[in-house]
Amino acid sequence: MKQFFLLVFGIIVAITNSFAQKSTGSIKGTVTTSDGKPAEAVSVQIKGKRRGDITNEKGVFEILKLQPGSYTLTISFTGHQDLEQQVEVAASQTATVSFRLTASNKELQEVVVTSGQNKFAKRSSGYVARLPLGNLENPQVYNVVPKELLQEQMIVSFDDAIKNAPGVDRLWTSTGRAGDGAGYFSMRGFSVQPTMINGIAGLTNGGLDPANMERIETIKGPSGTLFGSSLISFGGLINIVTKKPYDSTGGEVSYTGGSYGLSRFTVDYNTPLNKSNTVQFRVNGAYHYEGSFQDAGFKRSVFVAPSIAYQANDRLSFLFNTEFFTSEGTNPLMVFLNRTRQLEYRTPQELGMDYKRSFTSNDITIKNPTLNLYGQMNYKLSDQWVSQTSVSRSVRQSDGYYQYVMFNTPAGGDTLLNRFISNQNGVGTSTDIQQNFIGDFRIGKLRNRVVAGIDFFSVQTQNNSTAYITFDQVHSTRLSDARYGQLTRAAVDAKLGQNTAPTKSWTNAQTYSAYISDVLNITEQLAAMASVRIDYFDNKGSFNASNGSTPLPNSKYDQTSVSPKLGLSYQVIRDKVSLFANYMNGFRNVAPVTQPLEEYSGTFKPQQANQLEGGVKLDLFSHKLSLSASYYEITVDNMTRSEAVIKEGISYNVTVQDGSQESKGIELDAIANPFPGLNIVAGYSYNDSRNKKTDINIVDRRPNSAGPRNLANAWISYTLLKGSIKGLGLGFGGNYASENIITNSLLTGQFVIPEYTILNATVFYNAKAFRVGVKVDNLTNEQYYRGWSTVEPQMPRRVSASVAFKF
Repeated sequence: MKQFFLLVFGIIVAITNSFAQKSTGSIKGTVTTSDGKPAEAVSVQIKGKRRGDITNEKGVFEILKLQPGSYTLTISFTGHQDLEQQVEVAASQTATVSFRLTASNKELQEVVVTSGQNKFAKRSSGYVARLPLGNLENPQVYNVVPKELLQEQMIVSFDDAIKNAPGVDRLWTSTGRAGDGAGYFSMRGFSVQPTMINGIAGLTNGGLDPANMERIETIKGPSGTLFGSSLISFGGLINIVTKKPYDSTGGEVSYTGGSYGLSRFTVDYNTPLNKSNTVQFRVNGAYHYEGSFQDAGFKRSVFVAPSIAYQANDRLSFLFNTEFFTSEGTNPLMVFLNRTRQLEYRTPQELGMDYKRSFTSNDITIKNPTLNLYGQMNYKLSDQWVSQTSVSRSVRQSDGYYQYVMFNTPAGGDTLLNRFISNQNGVGTSTDIQQNFIGDFRIGKLRNRVVAGIDFFSVQTQNNSTAYITFDQVHSTRLSDARYGQLTRAAVDAKLGQNTAPTKSWTNAQTYSAYISDVLNITEQLAAMASVRIDYFDNKGSFNASNGSTPLPNSKYDQTSVSPKLGLSYQVIRDKVSLFANYMNGFRNVAPVTQPLEEYSGTFKPQQANQLEGGVKLDLFSHKLSLSASYYEITVDNMTRSEAVIKEGISYNVTVQDGSQESKGIELDAIANPFPGLNIVAGYSYNDSRNKKTDINIVDRRPNSAGPRNLANAWISYTLLKGSIKGLGLGFGGNYASENIITNSLLTGQFVIPEYTILNATVFYNAKAFRVGVKVDNLTNEQYYRGWSTVEPQMPRRVSASVAFKF
């Protein structure tokens, strides 16, 4: 980490020059549309000088470090007359100004599209730092996948949408089972699930529908200081930002059809509910059906997301968002490898399984009804402070048959699959309440941006599922096996009727947290972030019908954690080039275990993950190039492991807490708009993860949850902006993943998923009133796999077409 400390040293040295500069002033202002809505992505320039800014999502711009004097501001956007205004700037003062455009918000959005601006470079976020902070000011790495990119790529699933996030790879598909049925993804060497909506808890047992997604944020690194530990990973977190109501009537309906029975209908409708436009309503919905490229398999879902925004007065506003999601489908084929002996085969090709065999039946399905409620109240306490109260409620259910296959025979059995079945009946309920106070004020000449908050998170689960039982065994490669077609609902019900070990259990846990984070502008270019969280976790225990109100042994425990975070950002060139460095912490609660020796009994400490990271962020050529590059090292301590202890001549396996794991790597993320109409999105990541002090079977090996070492994503598109066929465009891109070791232990040996490159292409025509497109996924018809101790065949070539009508 020599480079890291050299970077920090360079930033500290830069302070000397910064303080020596002459007192300057600044200009801060807002730009609104003709209908009173904040105007985002509008260029504000100082006439005759190469200085300016682009308005953020709140219509705010700021031009700092100006010598005292008179300036002329010019507001410009394609197709409309420029606006100018004279501004006087005094030393050490901020001049305020406001502009009102002649265009409405809807017209402005159309201008952004047709002018060929960098429509994918929308990095501003109020969620990553829990306060408004520009990307170049934020010492943490995060990536944003905006709805404009999802629309251009004709995305119909969350799994396809997340492929645009650098360094994120799907480990396995959503299973729908109780407790952990959502999909899993790798991020910086650790597994993570999508658990956050608008910066607060939003859970599911099944899949996610992209119809209501404004953007997807992948926030990198252990982020326990601001987001806790219950819902995120040491590698980071995935936050979904939903679409919000606006103050005019509009929307669109669309239909997409394609190979393997794909049939998808979506609607987006928005309207004000009163003449003053203070109450706004929006609803997004989707019906989705999709078959399988295999001999059985399907998924069907219905999604409805109504939302209401209410501006009570100049100080008080409310936002309510509800998501109803219900789905039914078969479990995707994931072949579980044996975990207790040496594997006979080491690659999917050696297994020799038919790519199109599903090993399931279309009447063996599971349902996942989900309800997510979200509410937020913002109250402006003063010009410097805002109170933000957020509440979420999630109810998710698993109802039906979870079925999977596994090579489970003791020896020499990598040709005989056990088909397991369980009747799932589980409900999870979570509640999250956050109260934040967000401030922006000065102490002397030093600007402080502060968030101070408390958080209460509660989760309860009820599980009345059957045990997992073996339905039968089938040959993995022999097509003539008569047992293959005997998996039916009637046969499964009869088998489950013999179950003698049903599950009737429930859990209850709460987390109480308090945190504070301050971003201090030491100079106009140098900012320091200091944050800390105190977290109290109280697990009331796990219970089952046999012990009534008595918690199961070692299931009731509590732990307290302290999580710090430090960061520095130095804008070498104001608003263009920023160097950053951070120390970040994450933690995970560890439950006690029953020890065979009394002297090893006692409570454990939480696991701790500590990250050091340094890098650079760029925003150049009037926002035509946005880039971030970083190097990170994460060390996890306090991991538990098994250790053999001999006492009085007898060997005991005890659990000790001195294990560790390391993860380090680099990440690159670039979004470019070299000339009008051409847009490029690209990312690359390299991750080196290793188990350090741990169980002898996995020591010095790469964890199987780390995913591929190398990942790359790219998308390039060009749209004609002039002429009789303006709006016609082409898009091309894809993903690369290096080989992935999905089983990696001394006990089993290694099983390797080969590297792959998947290419996709689109042709589209975007007019004012409608949009049409054709897409080919997996252009070269590659047979490839994913997995996490499992082997999962992926979809071959698929052709789809879409039409949308806008109003």
